[in-house]
Amino acid sequence: MTDAPGAEPTADTADDPALTPSRRDAATARRAQPEGSVRADGGDFSAQVRAARTEFESQVAHARAEFDQANERLKERTGRDLIVAIAIALAIGAVLVASLIFFKWGFVLFALGASTLGIFELARALQTTGRRLDLVPQLVAGTLLVAAGLFLASWLHWISLFLAVAFVIVWRLIAQMVANDGRTYAGVLGDVLIAGFVQLYVPFLASLCVLLLRQEGGEWWVLAFIIVVVASDTGAYSAGLAFGKHPMAPKISPKKTWEGFAGAAAAALIAGVLVALFMLGLPWWCGLIFGALILVTATAGDLGESMVKRDLGIKDMSSWLPGHGGVLDRLDSILPSVAAALALFYLLSPLAAS
Repeated sequence: MTDAPGAEPTADTADDPALTPSRRDAATARRAQPEGSVRADGGDFSAQVRAARTEFESQVAHARAEFDQANERLKERTGRDLIVAIAIALAIGAVLVASLIFFKWGFVLFALGASTLGIFELARALQTTGRRLDLVPQLVAGTLLVAAGLFLASWLHWISLFLAVAFVIVWRLIAQMVANDGRTYAGVLGDVLIAGFVQLYVPFLASLCVLLLRQEGGEWWVLAFIIVVVASDTGAYSAGLAFGKHPMAPKISPKKTWEGFAGAAAAALIAGVLVALFMLGLPWWCGLIFGALILVTATAGDLGESMVKRDLGIKDMSSWLPGHGGVLDRLDSILPSVAAALALFYLLSPLAAS
């Protein structure tokens, strides 16, 4: 008679000569095992799994707490959420690089959007201080100026700059005449000069970037100078955070230090040599020139925008980019460097063919 399914083997079953030796040994071992021990072993295993899970969760919580504490210390020292800033920078960088490598004319939309947002930010910041600035004419003139960099010859592009500045100035004068509110001559003069400055600072420099993009291999030059600017900013931030003790321009930007500038210089020169050799096909010494000039313009642009913000009494141009501030706060080093990059293209690009 056979055992019922699932029944424990009896002594007769264990001694059955029809069973193989291995099955006979297993049956004997199960018969010798105390009742309920299998369930106890299963319970011990579950307890071990629960303990391991609890330990893992505890380690994760501890690591997260330490990470949050480190991030808070960085926020206290820099005034920004570093993790959010890095995430946003990587996202913007990915879009920028993809547009230049895979469809370079898509970068025109990137430049136009940055110019438009930059004009908007600067105009709003200036208006809060009592300046009269006409936003719509500024945006129209800026858009046409960026488009001129794409479609017009170089000499016509310069004429378009003159027309854009003249347009916003004349508009401001006519608007002031219509208002007739007794504004002082000094106030009107300041409004006119600032109207022209906005066009020169944001859309004109953005249009130079588009003009550089138009050149043969221009997308690589645009990408190269942006890489050097980012390297310079990163080197300055890292070295300043780790070693910064001696303020560089305390009345303009107290957090910028000479140690940070040294880090920016090292990073810019190294990046300049690398992009010259592997991206632009230039000799290594051209990379040193490239990195040094971009370092100067990027630093000047950073300090210049800091001076404007200090004069306006604001920390950031806006809060559109968490961890960064505004669009202009990210373009402060890039915009002045565009002019340097375009000049270097005309001077150094002939050496790439030799």
